[in-house]
This record gives sequence, structure tokens and C-alpha cells, in this order.
Amino acid sequence: MDSDGTRDVRGTHANPVPRPAAPRENAALPPMPAVPPGAPPRPDGSAYLAWLRAPRPEAAPGVWRLGHRTRPRQEPERIPARQLLSGALIAFLVGWLVWSLLYNGYLGAWWVLPLDLLTPDSWRQNGHVGNALLWYSYYALIALAIVSVVGRLGRWGEVWRRYGPPAWRPATPAAPPPPAPEQDPAEWPQLRRAGAHEAAERLAAEARAGLMRDVDHARISRAWYGVRAGSHSLASFTGAVLQDGSAACPHPSGERDLPARHARHDLLTGQVRLGTTADDPRNPYQYRGAGLALGPELLGTSLLAVGPAGSGKTGAVVRPLAESLCLHALTGKAAVVAVGAAGAGLGPAEAYDVVVRVGHPDSVHDLDLYGGTTDPDEAAAILAEALVGDLADPHPGGDSRRSTTVLAQLLGPFRAVHDRFPSVPELRQLLDGTPGPLAALRKALTDTGQEALLRELDARERQMAHPGDVGAVLADRIALLDRPAFAGFFDTSGQSRPFSLQALDHPVRVRIDLPQRGHADASRILARLVLAQFTAGVTVREDRSLFACLLLDDASGVITPEAVRGIQRLRSANAGVVLTLRTLDDAPRPLRGPLLGATGCRMALAGLTPWDGQDFAEVWGKEWTETRDVTDRQIIAETPAGKAVHLLRRVITGQAPTARAVTVRQVERERWSASELAHGVPPGHAVLSLTTVQGEHAPPLLVDLRG
Repeated sequence: MDSDGTRDVRGTHANPVPRPAAPRENAALPPMPAVPPGAPPRPDGSAYLAWLRAPRPEAAPGVWRLGHRTRPRQEPERIPARQLLSGALIAFLVGWLVWSLLYNGYLGAWWVLPLDLLTPDSWRQNGHVGNALLWYSYYALIALAIVSVVGRLGRWGEVWRRYGPPAWRPATPAAPPPPAPEQDPAEWPQLRRAGAHEAAERLAAEARAGLMRDVDHARISRAWYGVRAGSHSLASFTGAVLQDGSAACPHPSGERDLPARHARHDLLTGQVRLGTTADDPRNPYQYRGAGLALGPELLGTSLLAVGPAGSGKTGAVVRPLAESLCLHALTGKAAVVAVGAAGAGLGPAEAYDVVVRVGHPDSVHDLDLYGGTTDPDEAAAILAEALVGDLADPHPGGDSRRSTTVLAQLLGPFRAVHDRFPSVPELRQLLDGTPGPLAALRKALTDTGQEALLRELDARERQMAHPGDVGAVLADRIALLDRPAFAGFFDTSGQSRPFSLQALDHPVRVRIDLPQRGHADASRILARLVLAQFTAGVTVREDRSLFACLLLDDASGVITPEAVRGIQRLRSANAGVVLTLRTLDDAPRPLRGPLLGATGCRMALAGLTPWDGQDFAEVWGKEWTETRDVTDRQIIAETPAGKAVHLLRRVITGQAPTARAVTVRQVERERWSASELAHGVPPGHAVLSLTTVQGEHAPPLLVDLRG
């Protein structure tokens, strides 16, 4: 079994990945990953086994589970050091005083009555051999009782834990005991329970020999899930494992790992670590000091990251997520499309199956302008969103359907005649109303007897005669793509290798480089085109077991009313988008609230402006907190003795005697105010709120993206 039925790139919508679909014979094993599985590689596979057997307890959303130590939800009460030490000292002095009074007989002899009642008279004679032992034992018992009482009152145990030898050396968690064979993941117990003992033995042997890595384990586990789901038979799975071992069930590219890793990944939980939750009072206690990680269960609600240039949006957020999703694609669990400017740092070309470099003459692949569809109405809707979606009225009731109607009036007749959609120059001529192309199209329709489509063309020609026709706007926008730099792109004649986002029901890795220099407007059109094709394609997939994600670095000019509605539909389609903005001003004012509401994960990076912080503060809401108001009132002495004492106290302390009154009350305040977001987030940090696809929430967390 080379692959299951969900992991082959279809040639009808995307050209096959230009790499072998099976491991090459006598090919050397790819290098071990630089960071995972969490320890330096060893030839005996011990590092991989330690990673596989490491504890991963259940944790709150966003917590890095690998090796996580669960903390209580509420912070335990911590006594101030001065109060703790003074209380311990006073308790010691009290205990010493009680012992001195008892030992010297100042409290009488009542405390020795139990000894007199329980021992014979002969034992208390001075010459008896047990007399000294008896009295010293009784003294020790009484001293132990006093020490236990005063030690508990003085919290000596807390002093020992905080300042004694346990606090001098770092705490090292005890190594977990080796799991039982029937529970050891390295022994593949799920295969053994199903009767595939030989396959389990082969995989376990390769793990002990150091021939297996985290990607192999996740990929074979995904193939086994296909067996359990009925996608293919147990016999084919067993045969593939016995033949290829840890290289079985390969990705269509034949790759078993990425060329290099720059982030820390855990493919068992599907997480990628982005940083560390700051040990800050504004963070919930259970999150403080824990690793912050994201996975498909969080990205499925989409992520919006806002921060100025240089705040870490690409390097600290987008690239680790792209790397993680590429690893998931190699395991057959995800499909990823990363879109950014050329040289944006979204990973090397070797980490992707398809690299579309729009405007670059050496690009192997082209971008399908119509999203791989054959329906003129669907193609018109997607293309209209790309061309004039940013010009549509964002208010409810705004008419943005005219552009779709105009394009459909031209695309339908053209496809009926030529069995393809028009290229960019041809579409521009039709939108401009050039007489020659329109007359030729009319003649072809007349010759084929398609009167219904002739009526579409007649309606288009009548609308062109009216002022304010939207066709002129569409022609101006499509002219931005009709440039010499794009002459070899968006071809519809079948001479190029176009990539369509309808291939996202397979584990494909795609990077699209947009031309920024000199073509900023064209780049925004293409970004809107990709987003529109993504939201339209993933929601109609037949197989939604693959997680599909679009990473859009710099979504300026991309946020439209239809884009926001499309993002809202992604959660139920097992898909999500990651959008970055330098400021929320890059989105129309009426769409900022809906955009923040449509994304379940929201990130505000350091350097945010106060007006951007106000939008985040509103969407994060308020919480009830306990506040303490302390009032100091000066004490007025009435008697001469009191005045003398107050004078002496003022001479010693330098302050007048006061009485302190503390008022505790519950108030409602913003979780993070606009001022705190603008001025209280340190460089390299971000405030991030999370929502899982199941609906679990994590409050806004201050995260160190450098940790």
C-alpha cells in the first residue's frame, strides 16, 4: 500500500507533484530533525523513544503538552517573606519559653504526672538502671510535642521549602517508569490488538534501531486510521509495512521530513511551540510559565495577528505555523497554502510540493485564475471578489452582485464557444467592449444556435451604454494583471501547469509568492483571489478529514464583506486561515468588529496603536476582579501620655501614627485596556486569546514569543 485514497494530488486540478511518489531505491535516510523529537539524535533510537514515551497530560487550550506539569487553576496563597520569617522566629521563641518553664519547674510538677502513673516506683529510684533512660525519653517526647505544635504554628515547613536545601538546587522531575508492553506506543499495541503482530514487530524494531522519527510515526498512525475507517484493507497496510518498514505509506512527494526545522514541534499532539506564557499577574495562574503552542484544534477557528512591521508576525508566528502544517501534510493530515511576498521567509522551496512564483519567469507552476471550476457563475463570483471585492459596500444591503453578473454574462458565452475561460487579455477586451472580440463571440454563438447565451451578450451590450457601468471598473482592475511581467501566467489554453485550490482535499504543500515590487495593486488582487478560491473550495470538499489552512502573510486590502463571511464558514469545514495585518486600519472600519468576531484566535503584538488596542479591548470584554482600597487615617492622641508616645513614635519612624482601613470590593474592568495593549506589552511579546473548535476558551494571555 503506497498511500491511502485521500493523499494523492489530483492531476485534474493540480499537476502532479514534481517529485517521486514513493521512496527511491537505495536512497539514504533523510537527516534527523534539528530540534524534535526533543533530544540529540542517537544511533540506538533512544531519543525518539524518549520523545514518544514522554508524558503529555491534558491541559488548557494553548498549553504545550509535551512534558507539561499541571498547575492548579488558582494561585496558592503565598505568605510574604518578612511575615513568614518573623512568625517562624516568634514561634521558636515561644516554644523555647514553654520548654524552659517546664524544665525548670516554674509551672509545677503536673506535667510529670503521666510518668508517675504509668511506671513502677522502683523505676524512679536513683540507683535503678532505667531511671535516666526513662526520664530522657519522656523529656524527648515532651520536646517533640512542643516542636510539632510551634512548628505548625510558625510554618517551619514552608520556611524549609522556600529557603532550605530543597530551594538551593533546581527541581528535576522524576523520570516516568517504563510503560507496560501493552501500553508502550513504541510497540504499536493498536496493531497487535488488531492482529497485525508482524507489522508491529517490524515498526518496533526500526524504532529501537533509530530508523524511525516523529514524522514516520504520525504518518503510519494516519494510515492506520484509514484502515480503521475502511479506506483500505488491513492486508494492504500490513504488506506495505513489512516491505518498507518506517518508510511505508509515503507522502506523494516521497519526502519523510523537512529540509530543516526552526520551531519545536510535537506531532503526537499536533502542536507547534510559539513561545512561553509570561509569569505575569495578568495571566491565569495555570498558564504562567507554561509553553504556548498552537495546533489544528485552534487554527480551525482561524487566527488574526496584528502588529507593526518588525514585531514578529512572520518570523515568530507565520513561519512556525507554515512549518508545522507542512509536517502535518507529510503525515497525511493537512493541506497548507502559504501566501506572501517573494522573500517573505515562509520556508525554503524544498519544503513545498508546489511553488507558484507569480511574475517570475522561472516559475514551474501557474495560478488558475478561475479556481479550477467549470461553472461560469462560480468562476464569475470568485473573480469578482478578487477584482472589486475591496470596493463593495461593507454595509448590509450594499449591492456587490453586479460585478458577478457582468462577468457571468461574458464567461458563460465564451466558455460555450471555446470550451475554456478567457485569458486575461481576452477578458480585458470583452470588458472594455472592444467591437472585434464581441462581434466574433456573437457570430460563434449564432453559428452554434445558442440563443439563450445570445441574450446574455445582448444584456451586456445594453449595460455598457449606460453611465456608471461596473464593467469599466472591472476592466481597469483586470488591466493590472495584463502586464508584460504576467504575460506567461493565468493561461487558460492548457499550455501551462496551473495550480487550483480545489486540490486541497489532498495533503499538498503550496507556497504562492506574490509580486510586491511595482505590482502592489496586482498582489492585493491575487491575495483576494486566493482567499476567495480557498473559502469556496474547502467548504465543498467531499473528504473533510484533512485539515486545510491558508496562511496569508500581510492581508492588507484583502478583508472584504465576502471574505469575512467565508471565514465564518471555515470552522465547520475543518479549515482555517491565518491573517496578519500591520494595523486594523488596513481593514474597513465597518468590518473590523465582524473580522475580530469571525476569528477565534486573536493576537495583538507589541507596538500596537491605542486605537487598534481599543478594538481588541472591546472584543475581549471585561471581567470581575477584586480590588482593595487602603486608607490611612492619622490617630489623634487625647491624653498627655498618648501624645508622648506618638511623639516618640514619630521621632523613631519619621511618620505620624496612622490607622489603616482596607475596603475590598468587586469591580468590572477590561481584561486588557487599550492603553495596556499600546504601552504595556514588552518587545517580543504579544497578547493572545484562543478558542478551540469545540468552543473552549483561553483568556488573553501575555506571551513571550522569544522563549
